[in-house]
Amino acid sequence: MNEQKTELSNKIIVMLCCLCISAGIRAQLQEQELTAEETAEQKIESPEDTARKLQKFNVSGYLQSQYQWGEKDATLTVGAPNEDPEKSFNRIGIRRGRIKLVYDEGFTSGTFQLDITEKGVGLKDAFLQVKAPWRHTLSLKAGVFNRPFGNEISYSSSRRESPERSTITQTLFPDERDLGIQFVVQAAKASPLHFLKLEAGLFAGNGIKQESDSHKDFIGRLSAERDFGRDIKISGGASCYNGGVYQGSETIFAMKDKTFVADNNPENKGRFAKREYFGIDAEIRLSGVAGMSQLRAEYLWGKQPGSASGSKSPNTSILPVSDTYIRHFRGGYIIFVQDFGHTPFSMVLKYDRYDPNTHINKNDIGSNGTGAGDIASDAFGFGLLWHVSHHLRVQTYYEINRNETTQNILAYRSDRQDNIFTLRLQYRW
Repeated sequence: MNEQKTELSNKIIVMLCCLCISAGIRAQLQEQELTAEETAEQKIESPEDTARKLQKFNVSGYLQSQYQWGEKDATLTVGAPNEDPEKSFNRIGIRRGRIKLVYDEGFTSGTFQLDITEKGVGLKDAFLQVKAPWRHTLSLKAGVFNRPFGNEISYSSSRRESPERSTITQTLFPDERDLGIQFVVQAAKASPLHFLKLEAGLFAGNGIKQESDSHKDFIGRLSAERDFGRDIKISGGASCYNGGVYQGSETIFAMKDKTFVADNNPENKGRFAKREYFGIDAEIRLSGVAGMSQLRAEYLWGKQPGSASGSKSPNTSILPVSDTYIRHFRGGYIIFVQDFGHTPFSMVLKYDRYDPNTHINKNDIGSNGTGAGDIASDAFGFGLLWHVSHHLRVQTYYEINRNETTQNILAYRSDRQDNIFTLRLQYRW
């Protein structure tokens, strides 16, 4: 009897297990069917999602192919240096090959830009931007982007009427960009203060190279822009730069009575020499019967740490080991652009000057610790622009370069032969 009960119990247990397994299989099949339906719905919705994402994604860029001719002492922006220092030379190459990717969701966006030439691939921009949800009056930018100083730095190379930026900009702000974080404050469009804009941020101070010290530089700019009727637009701004350059040795040189005087102190090494710039800029645009007329100007002055051979700002992650030379500088540029009526042609005139050491000039240079890094230079350029279409532009430009002369430095006893002619074909999309 007990055996029959045990056998009956086993049968019941087996039946219950079969029912559980059957229910589990049925539930799994229903889940698989539901998953398949959901997958089908997702496949149907996928093109719409893709279309929405593509609307937020923008690809742009430009390509500059150019021919350059230079006198024997010239430094061209494409190709290798002069192979015969006694003769003029010429080069062809790609000056800039930019491709820019932007994904914009309104309040947030990400930008990535590369420069692709025969010399290789380089990073130009990589930053995110976040806008405040209330009327877009405040925004934050972080990454690698243009320094907020003056007008010429942010003026795109695809729009600029001269082939290159001025000497002082290239010297103080190599590559124009830096690693940093920046805030932008501007009133809403409906506000009477919308014409004002404040940009300020902290930057690594060594260009687009990775940061190599814990010191940060401050850059700020207050600008204004207003339209006066339909034919006149005036804008301008004031900028400041407050930073420092790592001192790689215990010896610091500063100017006193036309002489570099040394300060030898073991505590100097590892400190930061003062790097201080001030700048003002202005622009006016007039529309008339003769076409658009543009006049832009910028003036900079301040204190720049450098080396014995020059005053170029850091653009490397390698900390310097040489002595530091402190110089007071000044310089700037003025450019005039005139359209020829409703034709696709424009005329360009530009003058720029850079004096790396305002405490000394001419035949005093080359003595008392001074050298080629203290010689001032200026350039006068003129050219013609042909806007073949909205995307295609031809640019011709001739630049006459002049430098201070001194009998104390052999290479600068007379003006160097370094004039440059540029013929550029640009395509922008």
